[in-house]
Amino acid sequence: NMPVQFQIVVFAVIAAFVLFQLYNVLGKKVGRQPQEDAKTPLPAPTAPEAAHVQPAVDAATQAAVAGLKARDPAFDPARFVEGARQAYEIIVRGYAAGDRAALKPLLTPAVMASFEAGIAAREARGETETAEFLFPPRADLEAATAEGDKAVAKIRFLAELRSQIAKTSGEGEPVIEERRTAEHWTFERALGAADPNWVLARVEPANA
Repeated sequence: NMPVQFQIVVFAVIAAFVLFQLYNVLGKKVGRQPQEDAKTPLPAPTAPEAAHVQPAVDAATQAAVAGLKARDPAFDPARFVEGARQAYEIIVRGYAAGDRAALKPLLTPAVMASFEAGIAAREARGETETAEFLFPPRADLEAATAEGDKAVAKIRFLAELRSQIAKTSGEGEPVIEERRTAEHWTFERALGAADPNWVLARVEPANA
């Protein structure tokens, strides 16, 4: 058996690697990029979504959330997706801007630590960043279930972003980049808690 101290060191290294991968996934390019195919934007939201009116939930979505509905009958998939889409935009913009105050209530402590590391690294390079969405991001609820005393839901986000990176000193020209991203975001909240808010617990790459 490994000595206890050695085990602690191994687990610490694994945890650090996982956190590094987490913030490195956020906003990375995927699939064909806008400069490669400028005439083919991501699928736009339907008219009801564009007007922030949620469409009826289809059978596939109902099946995907059955595990959570069994424990939390009041769970509303359409309302959750719209809230998650808003959180997604706030988090992506907040991470780019290094807005720790905006990020903290929306992330688990582990995710906040990883994003903080990414923000600190950018600050150490003497850079600032802004991010804007070229089109409303697409959000698809893939699963929602109960795991012990937690509600867990996974959403697949597709987005087109324009980022601008500049030197804090003002030297040089800002670097502007447009990119398409595809990510799985996993949100969680405590079942039965007084605070009904969901927080981001995991970010993973997804297929475009």
